[in-house]
Amino acid sequence: MRQRNGSQKVGKGKRHRCPSWVAPQLRWWQLPPQTPERAVLVGVEKHQRQAMSGMESLDELERLAQSAGVEVVGRVLQVLARPQPATFIGSGKVEEVRRYAWENQAQVVIFDESLAPAQQRNLENALGLKVIDRSQLILDIFAQRARSLEGKLQVELAQLQYLLPRLTRQWQHLSRLGGGVGTRGPGETQLEVDRRKVRERVAVLRRRLREVARTRYIHRQSRAGVPLPVVALVGYTNAGKSTLMNRLTSAQALVADQLFATLDPMVRHLRLPSGMSALVVDTVGFIHKLPHGFIDAFKSTLEEVKTADLLLHVIDASHPLMQHQQTVVESVLDELEVAHKPRILVFNKLDLLDGPPLVPFPSTASLVSAHTGTGLEQLLYRIEAELLGLFQQVRVHLPLHRGDLVARAKQLGRVVEERYSAESVELCAFVPARLAGQLRKHALSQTFSL
Repeated sequence: MRQRNGSQKVGKGKRHRCPSWVAPQLRWWQLPPQTPERAVLVGVEKHQRQAMSGMESLDELERLAQSAGVEVVGRVLQVLARPQPATFIGSGKVEEVRRYAWENQAQVVIFDESLAPAQQRNLENALGLKVIDRSQLILDIFAQRARSLEGKLQVELAQLQYLLPRLTRQWQHLSRLGGGVGTRGPGETQLEVDRRKVRERVAVLRRRLREVARTRYIHRQSRAGVPLPVVALVGYTNAGKSTLMNRLTSAQALVADQLFATLDPMVRHLRLPSGMSALVVDTVGFIHKLPHGFIDAFKSTLEEVKTADLLLHVIDASHPLMQHQQTVVESVLDELEVAHKPRILVFNKLDLLDGPPLVPFPSTASLVSAHTGTGLEQLLYRIEAELLGLFQQVRVHLPLHRGDLVARAKQLGRVVEERYSAESVELCAFVPARLAGQLRKHALSQTFSL
């Protein structure tokens, strides 16, 4: 049945056509391929008190969208006591989002919350647009940034784990309405086939990641043969970890004012003021509302944090939500079971502070600007002092022909005293535990050991 204006009458259960007064002059599917996707962000302000307000969380979501190459054309914020089961934000707000998205020629709607598969399906049907949530956006950024084989495997595993419960909506167009004999369509069969294929691929990825983890373990064991202490940089995404890494070690890590600019870990050599050596590991940043399964998928990468001797928790001192970001990182470290490790709080980006900080810095923290180099010398002395606290003090008499052990003590530790006689060399040094055992094993005698 058609009305006089030529539009088709919509019955119950059919998708509602966008009214002509809402439709943009240029349809989203007619935009040139090179044009960035245009997105409307949807956030939720909950009645209970939150560490990050709905608008602040939308600010971060907008930066995530920009990092993914998406153009944000607007925002919608909904105040909710509890999420609605069908559409999360309620039918009235869905209609408001639909009109706003069409008026602004948006092609995608990004929610700042994790959506259930049914909610995502209902929203796409109601809006007539692609709908993704925060987790899917973060995983898309990971897919763009992954460079190493391990990173690509980890991202694919996390994406498949996210996709598996959402496969139903992929085959909705093949299923038939109703139930009983003669109404079961091919969609259900194809859905089960796809689920099996996804599970098989997940099993393959887990097996390959275990192989990569073994390789990484072998590398860690080889580093243990040359027992350098390991310092891991951890922190919120875009806190300046890679810039600090470049300043401390002259590395060539990618530096960009983007969220998740670094995904694959990087290990570099660090020379401390006294001549001691250490290894510095740059790791992936953490974020508010981490995607489900992130820790599991990136377990082998985060293993570098678990095996480190010292953690440098880098915090963006110029960010208005630095306390909340610090809390997020601390909670992830708790989940990784590394909260007991010695750490140094490093407040970075002092050059971006226009005045005194909103919250006073702790007296034990190190204040630096990786961009200008301010405070880095003091930080190096602080790192050295912390590492020396993890070392053992030994005083041994070594044979003269074991100059290699003396050289290793100088390279990996701090030699306090070195005296040569006709038959031996007396050495007093602070060294890692493994090297301390080697020195005692080859010593002619030990004066004392602490």
